[in-house]
Amino acid sequence: MKSYFLRRLLLIPPTLIGITLLVFTITRFVPGGPIDRMLQQAAEGGKGKGASASSKGGLSDEQLEELEEDYGLDKNTLTAYGQWLGIFPREVQISKGEFDIQSDETIGGSIDGKTTALLVLKGDGRLVHVKRENGMVVSAVFSETGESIADENWKIRYETETDRQERYLRRNSGTTEKPAYRDRAVVFKSSFSGMLQGNLGRSMVYGDPVVEMIASRMPIAVYFGLLTTLITYAVCLPLGVLKALKHRTFIDSASSVLIFLGYSIPGFALGAILLVHLGARANLFPLFGLTSADFGEMNRWDQIKDLAHHTVLPLTCYIVGGFAMLTMLVKNNLMDNLAADYVRTAVAKGASFRGAVFGHAFRNSMIPVATSLGGLITIFVSGSMLIERVFDIQGFGLLQFQSVVERDVPVIMGTLTIAALLTLVGNVISDLTVALVDPRIKFE
Repeated sequence: MKSYFLRRLLLIPPTLIGITLLVFTITRFVPGGPIDRMLQQAAEGGKGKGASASSKGGLSDEQLEELEEDYGLDKNTLTAYGQWLGIFPREVQISKGEFDIQSDETIGGSIDGKTTALLVLKGDGRLVHVKRENGMVVSAVFSETGESIADENWKIRYETETDRQERYLRRNSGTTEKPAYRDRAVVFKSSFSGMLQGNLGRSMVYGDPVVEMIASRMPIAVYFGLLTTLITYAVCLPLGVLKALKHRTFIDSASSVLIFLGYSIPGFALGAILLVHLGARANLFPLFGLTSADFGEMNRWDQIKDLAHHTVLPLTCYIVGGFAMLTMLVKNNLMDNLAADYVRTAVAKGASFRGAVFGHAFRNSMIPVATSLGGLITIFVSGSMLIERVFDIQGFGLLQFQSVVERDVPVIMGTLTIAALLTLVGNVISDLTVALVDPRIKFE
């Protein structure tokens, strides 16, 4: 069994890579990406300003290239994904300079007719002098000291007019016109900075690091996940046992009506009803948020009461849908086991009915329930985006929803990675739990 779970754990990384690569590829071809967003913002910001080209709704080639480089759109899909993953280096502090035949007085006059490029390093401010000969870079030095830029780990790439025209055509797929360009030198540094290094990028909408955005939502997700799990199992397990023992009685029928009524009402719809009647009209509960505006000024006891007051309505919506499934699962499995031969044999040998139920049938009835325990790990982060939206709770589910609506690709990839990883780990935990509950199961 150890080898089985070891294989399952080893399968998690390739599976996670497959999931994230698929979604990453889709996001690169879905309309409304970062460049489309920037163009739209430029167009909206330029209304009524007829000054420059950018204020009229356009961005210059330099600005568009910077956007492509920021989001890896200048690279092919596999390279860009490798950079996001952290196995390929990113190009940072990118500086560019076009070649031209000129004299440069800063380095002592004539340059022997060789074409040169001058550029200022981003984030550094120093001037770099690049020489080329026969279509190749022959030297790249700091103008002040004459030292090679390679001594400080700078790298250089040579881009011809054809390279720049091809990049322009990829960016403007609907045109065949090729603008005239000069060859240029591109100076940059390489840096491994991706998911494996703990860097999920920055939100293209808010500009905040994705890791920090997710970390700020996790306490809320864990809070509701723990409460939902504890209350659901604390109520449904004994209720399922009671319904099995009181089958076809008034208690069984009445509880079935209630739990199926709750199951039939979507959580977000119930939330809207509760907000209208118990929040707006009766003024018994707050209408939005998880804490009051003056939460930080309260003492500890008042903070606990305020948090509990804000928690009641959303928590009710969280747990109401899960009652029916778990309760009926426990009831049906327990009834099947109570009718099994081994329970009748135990009673015939002198075991009490209570002992037969809880000593034999109940444990076997928990095997199907145990298969769902691994899925609980996803509750702690997934939440319910609709419920969080109704109550305006800044949880993990709402973050996922907002990132998809706003096409915030770095946040989409970050939240997907965590959700997918927890789902895969949860599946392994489910198998492990089943093996612990039922010793007859042997994974090979």
